[in-house]
Amino acid sequence: MGPAADTEPSLAGALEAIDTWGADHAAAVVIGPDGVVASRGDLTRTLRWASVTKPVTALAVLVAADRGLLDLDEAAGPPGSTVRHLLAHTSGLPFEGTTTLAAPGSRRIYSNPGFDELGRLVSERSGMAFEDALTAFVLAPLGVSGTRLLERPSQGLHGPLADLARIGLELLRPTVLDPAAAATMRTVAFPGLPGVVPGVGNYEHCDWGLGVEIRGDKRPHWTSDSNSPGTFGHIGGSGGFLWVDPAADLAVAALTDRDFGPWALEAWPPISAAVLAASTAAAPR
Repeated sequence: MGPAADTEPSLAGALEAIDTWGADHAAAVVIGPDGVVASRGDLTRTLRWASVTKPVTALAVLVAADRGLLDLDEAAGPPGSTVRHLLAHTSGLPFEGTTTLAAPGSRRIYSNPGFDELGRLVSERSGMAFEDALTAFVLAPLGVSGTRLLERPSQGLHGPLADLARIGLELLRPTVLDPAAAATMRTVAFPGLPGVVPGVGNYEHCDWGLGVEIRGDKRPHWTSDSNSPGTFGHIGGSGGFLWVDPAADLAVAALTDRDFGPWALEAWPPISAAVLAASTAAAPR
């Protein structure tokens, strides 16, 4: 993916708001079907991705399924749970720990241990350490060369925004997954379940796909009211996010060194709305 283009000043202008986020280091990109179309900040600085790691781990799981190393509906996690339940945060596992809180498929309970278990399963089936499988299945094919898994499969990637932009492009225009698997990833799994998006809100319909949150009808939300219901992505506790809006055919990613908090819920929706407004204004008529 080449350097950010200078031909979209309105999109670039929409990203200037990151300068007010109160982070020592913040960077953001807008990604179109051909790559980065606007950027702000240092795209080469290594920052912690935190839970924005989860969609990348999910990609590795789905590639493993494509290769026949595992099945999405095989048993994994607590009794009655499957790989699909773990990916969709419906296994019943808690945010942290091992005590099951609900029957599989009955409630959306965001779980770090669930994704750590997925990493263990991919490692076991591939015969590689999970970091090596993640590199072989996802990072290397996408040209993600500056990012490393330094911690858990649920939250351990550290790398530059330029690499996260490549993940965003993959989610916008899949290449490591076949079309059916890519569609399944961004389709609501176990529809209609209540649940919580940590730090954001409690929802009657807490929609998730496989490794990505789906906006659906959530109000309020960390994306904007201008984002389509089909928008999917993830946020991280390190103050970063990635969303993909299929209706707009755009993705936006940001990384910072300011931990997620109320500031993010104030800052992120306006920048998302500004990007979408600038994109609409720039579209051919």
